[in-house]
Amino acid sequence: MEVNNLTTITAFVLLGLSDNPHIQVLLSGLFLVIYLLTITGNLLMLLVIRTHSHLHTPMYFFLSHLSCLDAFYSSVIVPKLLENLLSKWKTISLLECFTQISLVIFSGATEACLLSVMAYDRFQAVCHPLLYVVAMNRRVCIGLVGASWAIGMGTGLINTLLLAQQDFCGPNLIRSFACELPPVLMLACSDPHTSIVAILTTMVVLGLGTLVLLLGSYTRIIMTALGINSAKGRSKIFSTCSSHFLVVTIFYGSGVFRYMTPASGSALEQVLSVQYSVVTPLLNPLIYSLKNQEVKGALRRMLARKSRLTF
Repeated sequence: MEVNNLTTITAFVLLGLSDNPHIQVLLSGLFLVIYLLTITGNLLMLLVIRTHSHLHTPMYFFLSHLSCLDAFYSSVIVPKLLENLLSKWKTISLLECFTQISLVIFSGATEACLLSVMAYDRFQAVCHPLLYVVAMNRRVCIGLVGASWAIGMGTGLINTLLLAQQDFCGPNLIRSFACELPPVLMLACSDPHTSIVAILTTMVVLGLGTLVLLLGSYTRIIMTALGINSAKGRSKIFSTCSSHFLVVTIFYGSGVFRYMTPASGSALEQVLSVQYSVVTPLLNPLIYSLKNQEVKGALRRMLARKSRLTF
C-alpha cells in the first residue's frame, strides 16, 4: 500500500478499542445489546408520539425528530464498530471513511440545532403562554425542523469535501473505532489549514451559537419560574424542562470534551467517543420516557392496550 512517502493510500485501518480477541468478543456483545436497545427505545418513542393525539404538540414533534436522528446516528457508528470488532481485517475505504465522517458531522450539527429549537419551544411555552399557539404554529415548527436538518447536511458536506481535498500518503492507522474528523485529519500529509479553519468555524458558529440560544432560553425560563408565586407552578415548569436540560448537558458536555481536545488516541478519548456516539443515543429516549409523565402515561396505556389485545 505504501511504496514511498508520496504514495497515496486507498484505505485506512481502524485500530479499534482493543486488540485482545476475548475483549473484542465481549465488547461486540455489549455494543450489540446497546444498539438494539437504542433502536428499540427511539422507535418506541416515535410510535408513542405518533399514536397518541395528545402528544401531537410542538414539543413532541421536535422530540420525534430527535429520536429519529438518534436512531440514525447510532446506525452510522455501531454496525461498523461491530464489524471492526468481529473482523480480522480492520480496513475501511476512503469513500466509506469520508461518508461516515460526513454523517457523523451531519448528525451532531442537526442535533445541536434541534436541541436549541426545543429550548426555544420551551421558552415560548413558559414565557409567552398566551401567544404560544401562534408563535409555534405548524408552519413555524416545520420550518425550524427543516432548517435544522438543512444546516446539518450543509455542515457535514462542506467539512467532508474540504477534508477530501487533503492528501493522505501514510501512515494510514486511525486510533479510533470510527472515522471521525480529528483523528483522520492528523493523517493528512498536505497542509490541513483549510480543514482546521472549517471545523473550528463550525464549532464556534454552530456549537457556540446554539449553546448561547440554549443558555438564553433557559435563563429566561428560570427567571420566569422564580417569579411565579405558586410552588406548584414552579415545579411544573422545572419538571417539564428538566428532561431536555439533562439531554443538553450530556450532549454538550461529552461533545466539548471530545472535539475541543487534541486527538491523541488515548483511553480517555476512546471512552468519550463511546459515550458520545454509542451511549448518548440510548440515554435520550430513556431520559424523556422516565422523567416525562405524559410519555410514561402514554407508554403504559399503549402496553396495557397491547396486553388486552393479546389475551
